[in-house]
Amino acid sequence: MTELRIAIVGFGKIARDQHVGAIAATPGARLAAVASRNASLPGVPHFATVEELLEKGPQIDAVSLCTPPQVRRAQAAAALAAGKHVMLEKPPGTGVAELDPLIAMAAEAGRTLFATWHSRYAPAVEPARAWLATRCIASVRIIWKEDVRVWHPGQAWIWEPGGLGVFDPGINALSILTRILPKPVFVTAAELAFPANCQAPIAANLKLTDISGLPVTAEFDFRQTGPQSWDIVVETDQGQLSLSRGGRIMAVDGKIIAEEPDQEYRELYRRFVELAATGASDVDLAPLRLVADAFLLGRRTIVEPFVD
Repeated sequence: MTELRIAIVGFGKIARDQHVGAIAATPGARLAAVASRNASLPGVPHFATVEELLEKGPQIDAVSLCTPPQVRRAQAAAALAAGKHVMLEKPPGTGVAELDPLIAMAAEAGRTLFATWHSRYAPAVEPARAWLATRCIASVRIIWKEDVRVWHPGQAWIWEPGGLGVFDPGINALSILTRILPKPVFVTAAELAFPANCQAPIAANLKLTDISGLPVTAEFDFRQTGPQSWDIVVETDQGQLSLSRGGRIMAVDGKIIAEEPDQEYRELYRRFVELAATGASDVDLAPLRLVADAFLLGRRTIVEPFVD
């Protein structure tokens, strides 16, 4: 296969802002179609649903699912059954167990299933991982706060069951955390704030640790206005490491060590093309497991209703 012909399914803000340009900039990838009930792209074949795309659309090799997580499992199953490679936007689903049948389907069909964590491809994440590998880590603090009205305007699905609420951005921080730390972490306590009119939290405070007792805290909030906060601070025996701007900038004791332009989604599609060439899959569910455990352990409080 010399070119991976990709259809985007679900054409909302993230697909328009990130996926279209990333596919265009990735050697060996081409946008061949769009499936969406509400939006289209001039010059690109358009279909209302993934089923219509698979039945009537042009020849494609893969689908990139950018729909809300509540519907991705069925769409991924349909695409895999039709012999297509599948990329899943984060989070890969509404629950952990629903991914197991998809992993099995992909393996049986010799097709790629790629559960993406775009924040892991931020330019300072791998330098941070390498730096921490030779240090003794004393504590970790995550501060991940943003304005839901800016990043998810009018998107009611995010407040419904399975929409994750503040964990939609919070899982980005957890994807970085589980990449840079040398040992697996687990949730020990959580406080979840639910708006009175929503089924998903608008804020969350988590406590996590690893087998050695490392203290890790995470503060997530969807009510931030003004400057947005996407920071991870790690105290070590050889200084303080900070990741800011969502993993774009790494500093040690205030001195910038790594800073590069954001090319997260280009790296995702480069990886997708690489995986599809051999039919290999990449499905790491560690960040989703942490979110699921936060819901299981979380102490819930009701706060003021959310009005978009």
